[in-house]
Amino acid sequence: MTNFPLHTFDTAPEGTVPLFEKSMKGFGMIPNLHAVMGSSPSLLQAYQDVHALFMQTSLSADEQTVIWQTINVEHGCHYCVPAHSMISNMMGVDNEISEALRNNTPLPEKLEALRSFTLKMLRERGQVSSADVEDFLTAGYTQQNIMEVILGLSQKVMSNYVNHVAHTPIDAPFQKFAWAPSNA
Repeated sequence: MTNFPLHTFDTAPEGTVPLFEKSMKGFGMIPNLHAVMGSSPSLLQAYQDVHALFMQTSLSADEQTVIWQTINVEHGCHYCVPAHSMISNMMGVDNEISEALRNNTPLPEKLEALRSFTLKMLRERGQVSSADVEDFLTAGYTQQNIMEVILGLSQKVMSNYVNHVAHTPIDAPFQKFAWAPSNA
């Protein structure tokens, strides 16, 4: 197995240093995901930018969490599920929503429609049917929300894939939210 370095300010490529400063400002640490992504300043920059843009969407904290965790759980991401469990706590998301996402149990109706649509987008690689789109819109979402699901999906593909290939160790603050796929 190839070992991917957990970069620090001292070992990171020059272009990564300002991105690590941004991580420190936002998290009070350099999360291990960022430390691994630090090998590619372009990837870390893209990840941070897409995250910032996703946070500015019209979606509520609950809805953002549904998108993130639906994708994280579907991808079986050992790192992102616990990380977003802590983040959702910090965002004030109801613990029942977080647990339903982690355990793949039912959500309130509108959030379940969001999870279902997100899963269809992910599994069908964006080739959802007109009926899927209509069902999503009928559930109370908008065309803008469809675009926002795609934005969240792009963010999670970056992080989930990095964590799969690098076997990113879970940071200490996230460990109390450790998670493993139910089929593991």
